[in-house]
Amino acid sequence: MSVEAVTAYVMGDIAVILLISSLLGGLARRFGQPAVIGQILTGVVLGPTLLGRLPGHLTGRLFPPQVLPYLSVLAQVAIVTFMFVVGYELNLRALRKSSRTTLSVAAAALLVPMGLGAVAVLLMPSAFASVGEHDIGSRSFVLFMAVAVSITALPVLAAIVREAGFAGTRASLIALSAAGVMDVAAWTALAAAMPGGSHGLSAWLTAFLAAGLVLGGALLVRPLLRWWIHRPGSMFTHQLPMAIVLTMGCAWATSELGLHAVFGGILAGLLMPRRDDVPDADVLRAMEGASALLLPLFFVVTGLSLNIGAINRAGVLLLGLILMIAVAGKLVPGYLTSRLNGLDKRESATVAALLNTRGLTELIALNVGLSAGIIHERLFAVLVLMALITTATTSPLLTLLAVPRRPVSAPDEAVPSAGRKET
Repeated sequence: MSVEAVTAYVMGDIAVILLISSLLGGLARRFGQPAVIGQILTGVVLGPTLLGRLPGHLTGRLFPPQVLPYLSVLAQVAIVTFMFVVGYELNLRALRKSSRTTLSVAAAALLVPMGLGAVAVLLMPSAFASVGEHDIGSRSFVLFMAVAVSITALPVLAAIVREAGFAGTRASLIALSAAGVMDVAAWTALAAAMPGGSHGLSAWLTAFLAAGLVLGGALLVRPLLRWWIHRPGSMFTHQLPMAIVLTMGCAWATSELGLHAVFGGILAGLLMPRRDDVPDADVLRAMEGASALLLPLFFVVTGLSLNIGAINRAGVLLLGLILMIAVAGKLVPGYLTSRLNGLDKRESATVAALLNTRGLTELIALNVGLSAGIIHERLFAVLVLMALITTATTSPLLTLLAVPRRPVSAPDEAVPSAGRKET
């Protein structure tokens, strides 16, 4: 296939992907779901799960092998940019000042499902072996599964809170703050699960170099960027070019360490200077817009690796087990910890329901595990279904709880910035 033909295919594929993603995202909203549900389903529709089952090998004709590398690069740029936004909007100073309620809820809702996930792998290895040849006894697999069932998607959670009309209530403030704390902890744990570098580095050397990268960024790069941006006569009168350079540079560095580019994206967001802990509006708007435009490509590239129809009976049973761990591991500790900290029954149930949201953040983590070889495609499909089901049940649960929409005073809660976009 000529360069001109590949270019034409890529542009045509982008048009098809954005069109179907917009239609399914709008349809999801009509049913009271966040748009990300419909966007994720775009990958399911265009991949081997649905379109690939029709006569004529339509998926292969729409996405020929020569085109996939280009779409994959754009998909990686999308998630790296998205993770920059996640990191840039996290207010670490506010998280450090979070109340006892927030910290206890976050600890319980993260550590309990992580523990349950790890125990399930260690006690029932045959259940996981039934859906692929994984290195089940390895540290990477156990830690990855622990993280996979414990993630809460802060951006999707924030969108649900906003669209449901109860932003500012005590339950939503606690849930958002706790999700911010869990985001930092979960991505740190996921980085620790990575098996090693792209140049054959040992796990210990990778961890040492990664720690050096983080410390060097915090102690040297961030102060230097702050001085450079704000010095008189600076070439960077706008911060956007610096944000892009920092994001792609960090993504390259973490990729070289074998930690996947997404870790570089979130690191860049955390390192990017802010004025009075407030992100620059122009940078945020541009990076959000870029990620929102390109993320449908990520969903489709993911969908091409996803064949739900290939899940066998053992996979369905494993899905049931993982759902029980993921849901109970969030709802029970989220509810009980909230009650112990003085919230009433409905507020506690609301916090628990919100913390069970996964969405895009989970999908990115699963792709990290798949690309690192920690999990294989059938387990990947099971975990994607878990993410879809748990996210799709959040809005109905909130409706069932009849959450009050009048904001309440919560002066003791320090709330991190939350993404304005639901993806």
